Amino acid sequence: MWRVEKGEIVAVIVDPLRGRTRPGPSHSDAEIIDVLTGLAPARSTAGPGAKPKVSNVPVTDWAVLTGAGMSTDSGIPDYRGPDAEPRKPMTIQTFLSHPAQRARYWARSWVGWPRMLRSRPNPGHLALARLPVIGIITQNVDGLHQAAAEVVDGAAPVVDLHGSLDRVICLGCGRLYDRNWVQDRLTEENPDFVETAGLDTIDPETAPDGDVELEETAHFRVVDCPRCGGILKPDVVYFGDSVPAARVEEANRICETAGGLVVLGSSLAVLSGLRFVRSAVRAGRPVVIVTDGPTRGDELADYRSISRVADFLDDWTQRAAAIGALRRIQGDDEMLRV
Repeated sequence: MWRVEKGEIVAVIVDPLRGRTRPGPSHSDAEIIDVLTGLAPARSTAGPGAKPKVSNVPVTDWAVLTGAGMSTDSGIPDYRGPDAEPRKPMTIQTFLSHPAQRARYWARSWVGWPRMLRSRPNPGHLALARLPVIGIITQNVDGLHQAAAEVVDGAAPVVDLHGSLDRVICLGCGRLYDRNWVQDRLTEENPDFVETAGLDTIDPETAPDGDVELEETAHFRVVDCPRCGGILKPDVVYFGDSVPAARVEEANRICETAGGLVVLGSSLAVLSGLRFVRSAVRAGRPVVIVTDGPTRGDELADYRSISRVADFLDDWTQRAAAIGALRRIQGDDEMLRV
């Protein structure tokens, strides 16, 4: 949907969770974790009306899909949590529509990037990196799963389904740039922007995608590709954009290899994540959803926990440690201290 707002055509993003309420838990967390660690058989209903299936799914056979709820303990807010502020995220159509829209995005992102850069993996990221899952597909663009995996021996591969904020891509020639390089160029082009806009650059309130709400951005100078003069855009999937085929293929490979799917901290409001739940159901693989709010996949879940993701992961880690299934941390790394 589209509407005119202050003389501009803007996208109206309809909340797919409207009218949904949080379900009750299907089982206790202890019962669900017994399934995840192979101590109890996994039962898949394969969707409404299907015949239940029972199969023993080893602990190493689970794929994991994560959302913004994984990163809230790192100081990054989510879109739909109980304390989330209403937001109008940038769409790809809006970003491409006019230079003023790109100035608006880059000004907000320029202010928010230092805080994103300071974010560190929280205990939940480290716990998940240590669990013997076969792969992690994340809808987050903060790079925190990858940072946690760097200090864990044999950590599972991570697919950043929606891209990563630390990369910038030229829409003209396809060249990738380091986000810090772009940040420095933007700083050079806008030496007085902080003072003229009266900004708090110490601890600004950032959105899950790293930007900050600003009123006046029209005079912010953007940076174009130094190679071809093309438009620079963070290498992330905006609303209305498509996930690159190679990422979808890798994520599908992980899910098709897995015996089941665990969803952590995602409302599954975005179809790019919900599709993996639907695929698991069609294939008769059990689905576990852990988040404290409603999701679009609640009726498809075989196991549903409404616990905080951090608490659930702590219990899962303790159970996995008791059976000797945790991956080893490579020493005491400062980067993992929140």
